[in-house]
Amino acid sequence: MAYPIIQFINTTFTYPNGTTILQDFSLTIAAGEAWAIIGPSGCGKSTLLYLIAGLYPPTSGQLLVGGQPLNRPRPKTGLILQDYGLLPWATVWDNAALGLDIRRFYGPDGKHAPINEPFCDKQTHVAHWLKRLGLDQLARHYPNQISGGQRQRTAIARTLVLNPDLLLMDEPFGALDALTREDLQRLTLELRGEGNLTTLIVTHSIEEAVYLGQKILLLTHPPTTRPLIIENFSAGGLDYRQSREFFSRCNRLREMLGNPT
Repeated sequence: MAYPIIQFINTTFTYPNGTTILQDFSLTIAAGEAWAIIGPSGCGKSTLLYLIAGLYPPTSGQLLVGGQPLNRPRPKTGLILQDYGLLPWATVWDNAALGLDIRRFYGPDGKHAPINEPFCDKQTHVAHWLKRLGLDQLARHYPNQISGGQRQRTAIARTLVLNPDLLLMDEPFGALDALTREDLQRLTLELRGEGNLTTLIVTHSIEEAVYLGQKILLLTHPPTTRPLIIENFSAGGLDYRQSREFFSRCNRLREMLGNPT
């Protein structure tokens, strides 16, 4: 049985303005699971993700990631954002290598790099991921010289070179055209299968949530006090997107979003 990689234990999070997003909230996510988080705007989807990323501290209760209380971003967690977060003055290669360069600068301090993980050969490792993501011919290009999908692939490469065990994605494909979005969704599934990654994706798209999330966390208007989880174990199947089960699940989720209980 997979060990729990994320545990919210009676967790409350309140913004400084007094808005409470989570209240006495408990949730366990096992290693290797694929989750999608969906809900209306302002329900706290991104807030939940940033808590797991260690960017926000809980107001009360506990949040454990990798079995440890979380009080800062952890080296084994990867975060991918919608706006790519690439350095415009750096090439695709240098953007992909950025995290490795930071780790080498600080050393294995447990904050910027795992304490017990040996440094990899940068040239070989970056080259591997650029080739795996179809970017090897663009290595010397700058972000303004490549497409949105290629920029997002570069952001994914920058994350994967760090060998994460947990991948958090906040609307990573929302600004892309439909074909590019579907291509990167398939890539996400492939990468998860290859590395047994735990993945959490925040999305506004019902279809994307149903395609990528083996478990779907539905958030409603805050504060959220208990998780509403939809089991969706067929997610990621080769022909799932064209199946009757897929359309039925999408319709069911659409109804639940309109009439949450």
